[in-house]
Amino acid sequence: MKAVLDHVGIAVKDLEGALRFYRDALGLEVEAPEDVPSQQVRAQFVPVGQPSDAGAVAGASLELLAATAPESPIAKFIEKRGPGLHHITLRVDDIHAALAQLRARGTRLVDNEPRPGAEGALVAFIHPSSAQGVLIELKQSPVGRVLSDPAAAAGPKGPALQENQKYTLGDFELISVSDGFFRLDGGSMFGVIPKTMWSQKTRPDERNRILLAMRPLVVRGSRTMIIDAGMGDKENEKFHEIYGVERKRHLDHTLAEAGLAAEDIDIVLASHLHFDHAGGFTVRDAAGRLRPRFPRAQYIVRRGEWEDATHPSVRTRASYLLDNYVPLAEAGVLQLVDDDQTIMPGVKVRRTGGHTQHHQMILIESGGKTAAFVADLIPTAAHVPDVWVMGYDLYPLDTMAAKKQFMPEAIDKQMLVFFEHDPVIAAGYLQEEDGKRRVRLET
Repeated sequence: MKAVLDHVGIAVKDLEGALRFYRDALGLEVEAPEDVPSQQVRAQFVPVGQPSDAGAVAGASLELLAATAPESPIAKFIEKRGPGLHHITLRVDDIHAALAQLRARGTRLVDNEPRPGAEGALVAFIHPSSAQGVLIELKQSPVGRVLSDPAAAAGPKGPALQENQKYTLGDFELISVSDGFFRLDGGSMFGVIPKTMWSQKTRPDERNRILLAMRPLVVRGSRTMIIDAGMGDKENEKFHEIYGVERKRHLDHTLAEAGLAAEDIDIVLASHLHFDHAGGFTVRDAAGRLRPRFPRAQYIVRRGEWEDATHPSVRTRASYLLDNYVPLAEAGVLQLVDDDQTIMPGVKVRRTGGHTQHHQMILIESGGKTAAFVADLIPTAAHVPDVWVMGYDLYPLDTMAAKKQFMPEAIDKQMLVFFEHDPVIAAGYLQEEDGKRRVRLET
């Protein structure tokens, strides 16, 4: 286990008073506050190191912590000791492996299993009795540590939880599965947002690439549907090197863990046809022929997206790879839809545009509850603000318009929102406070 300093936690009784010192007197930049329900605390980060700095303290911060409930550990700490230094946080690649190593050495832990922390991280505390009286927090960031080898950065289980995440929504079982990880240019993933801002959310590698998950969604009801299918395994080593692909654990594994085989899928629904969403629609058999990966399924694609994908332009042809979907038409399993409509009871599509002209999101409704698979409208939890739009989007203003329409609806209806590319957060609930949006992991 290798750990580096991430931040120092400071318990404060008066958050605004603390900010008058750190922000106003010292002139430090501060980030938006974030509530952490699992710890009944409001956290406000004050970056004091640049992400590009060399050494273990790169990107280190101060974390100002104010209690949001009388029974909060921070409230009890201040009542007993007064405001001041509360803990030191060390960042690790794989928090599960770190905790296992500490348990094996007889270290006393406050948390035997990690829990959700601020900034979409996983955290766990080491008891002060094992650390010379200092409360130590371990933190696994959403993208893990930066290494020269993208595959090595993932660690033995990837940079984040790859286990299936299961949710009950009325009569549906929703299972967020994984087809592994890949990397794209960080600047392109965040468009006009400066690197000084987006690099506080996700750390790029030496080629400026950030780590992204591929998370298809299984919807189990009267029929079994999968929305998108990841990248698949048809591409060559050069492709994998360019995109930093890590698929040691992929869709075949995670479907099996959900008790499913390819033959159990009745419907395959495409948000759009880019390679990281539709690459898993087809496979190459032993004779080298391409065939549908899910042999019993009907594949449903928006007609406009199909037309664009089968006639790619100079700009789009790197993302639209014909082998991923043309064999579906040849096999007679392709169904094209023209409008927003119900695909199966409780599941409907809504065109968003933006990322591609006919990109669509999927809404799932049952038992008075709603979930939204937003695909590349909001690829990661960091893309929740309206203006955090990908440079890859063909129609970025349409993306912003669609987000402005969707966000109030998602907040008002308490939708469970699935983030297809976030390496840590499979799904969460959007909330807004003081004009700032954030993702809440708990109901």
